[in-house]
Amino acid sequence: MNLPNVITISRIALIPVFVVFFYVHFVGHYFIAWAIFAIAAVTDFVDGYIARKRNLVTNLGKFLDPIADKVLVLTAFIIFLTRPHIFLHNFGDFVDVIDCSAPGFGSWPMIVAGCGVSLIIAREMIVSGLRMVAASSGYVISADIIGKYKTFSQDLCIGFLVVAEGIYEIAEMYLPEWYLFGEVVNYIGLGLFVISVVLTVVSGINYVVKNLEVLAR
Repeated sequence: MNLPNVITISRIALIPVFVVFFYVHFVGHYFIAWAIFAIAAVTDFVDGYIARKRNLVTNLGKFLDPIADKVLVLTAFIIFLTRPHIFLHNFGDFVDVIDCSAPGFGSWPMIVAGCGVSLIIAREMIVSGLRMVAASSGYVISADIIGKYKTFSQDLCIGFLVVAEGIYEIAEMYLPEWYLFGEVVNYIGLGLFVISVVLTVVSGINYVVKNLEVLAR
């Protein structure tokens, strides 16, 4: 097994570690979760670069790399939905745990977030299916620039939202003056979430339109 594949497998192995540190409760756990996610996200660029630079591209790498990317991002977005306060923070008050029966749970931010995550999942499934159909016909669908921007915006979004949770935690326990900073970081993350959803839809449509001949075979 070559180095790029080892890096890709390491990225997959980091996903459950990210989940563990996101959920465990001790001071700073969100920052550790962020660091783990950041390392995993960076390896996405590192393994591809090494594989191309050293001519180490393999079928195993082609298979594992997109799976690792999708599982990493989708895992993060799905666990965000289990913590509704990520999308429901307001200036001036702390939101720790929102019960599913609480009125705020069904408010528009959660509806938008849920629909956005659904669109992201749908896009990944459609593009993956399209690539499988193309591969069965001996045709390779390569990543386009919009898809790369999509991935970059998703990684940034997840990073900002996780860091915001860490700042909120510190503000609530020790430094209340940090709360406004947490709000700023949170809103940047939410803005990036909207951008990533838009890019997800656009890139998905672009993939389908550009490869209609594959579906017509």
